[in-house]
Amino acid sequence: TNVPKKRLKLAHLPTPIQLIGANRSTRQQKNGSSILSRLKELNIKLYIKRDDATGGVELGGNKLRKLEFLLADALETGCDSVVTIGGEQSNHCRATAAAARMVGLSPNLILRTRRADKIHEKTDELGFEGNILFDRMMGSTIYTCTPGEYGRVGSNKLVQHVCDYIATKDGGKPYAIPVGGSNGVGSWGYINAVDELMNQMESMKQDNKSSDFNLDHVVFATGSGGTAAGISLGLSMAYGSLGPSATDTSCPKLHAVGVCDNPAYFYDTMALIANEMGASLDKTTDQFIREAVTVHNGKGRGYALSTEDELDFILQFSLETGIALDPVYSGKALHHFLKHVVENDVESYRNKNVLFWHTGGALGIYEKGNDLLHKFSEVSPVKRVDVYGSNGVKEITD
Repeated sequence: TNVPKKRLKLAHLPTPIQLIGANRSTRQQKNGSSILSRLKELNIKLYIKRDDATGGVELGGNKLRKLEFLLADALETGCDSVVTIGGEQSNHCRATAAAARMVGLSPNLILRTRRADKIHEKTDELGFEGNILFDRMMGSTIYTCTPGEYGRVGSNKLVQHVCDYIATKDGGKPYAIPVGGSNGVGSWGYINAVDELMNQMESMKQDNKSSDFNLDHVVFATGSGGTAAGISLGLSMAYGSLGPSATDTSCPKLHAVGVCDNPAYFYDTMALIANEMGASLDKTTDQFIREAVTVHNGKGRGYALSTEDELDFILQFSLETGIALDPVYSGKALHHFLKHVVENDVESYRNKNVLFWHTGGALGIYEKGNDLLHKFSEVSPVKRVDVYGSNGVKEITD
């Protein structure tokens, strides 16, 4: 195995695991159409692994676990800056910029946006919304490209192009970080995360007063494949289902919900990352990945594009649980799993323990504010307090 030599300590670990609905009073329960009522009806226990809490608002999310290894490698190799790439509201780019500043490296971000030409021509502004606000607060140098250029050239070549530009223009030594921090170095963050989960499982057994307690399903979003590869390899090793002596059948069923591309792309990408990590297998890496995890096509309208049902689900989930899901990854993934995967095969999930790995990204909800605006008048009314009132009567008016 290709274990990284060093790791930085940037994240707030371990991240907690919450049993959804455990602390709700009876009077708070919604009607039968609610998310929690449906889970109760099927007797599904839904646990949330809160990797949205790995750091503060500038760092939080799954990317920080990968950056602990990637930035350690950058420092070890004498680099003075980093270059990475992502969508216009990339959680990964925001976390990379903040983490880079923490360790003294300059951040350079390539953001994929349909507005690239207009921004360059000064007929539009990149703005300061959501993740972009934090990108700019960290003093990132931002480069833009269009989705078409991203697709034709490829993310790795674009990153290398900017690295070459910086090295030539400024004489610097930039460190290339792939989209999502997903490669054979960064994905070790989720080998460690699985080790953390296994330790927490001991407490969960005590809470459930059962030494036989186990998770039946583990669900997570995937956009660049690194988190999915790390979790798949990590859990397979933890449950002894990896290698020639693999006999354990208690490993939870793993579900990666793709928020872009198609399942074939993710199987190939995860296999490539597993090879980079030096996985020792008794079968081909591709065969192992396809046996270890099921990839579901949950992209809906496409990457970072939300359907009305997805936004309704995100809002309803926050109302019922107090937990914010993001519209690009965790919200899209959990919506697809509960509303499509579970509902299409109810008996396979009835009476089961499901863990959903929340990968963060709530800042992305800012971009959806206008889409949610018409819903707020119903769920979050605004009333005027008539402090003085007519005839001395204090009133509140709609």
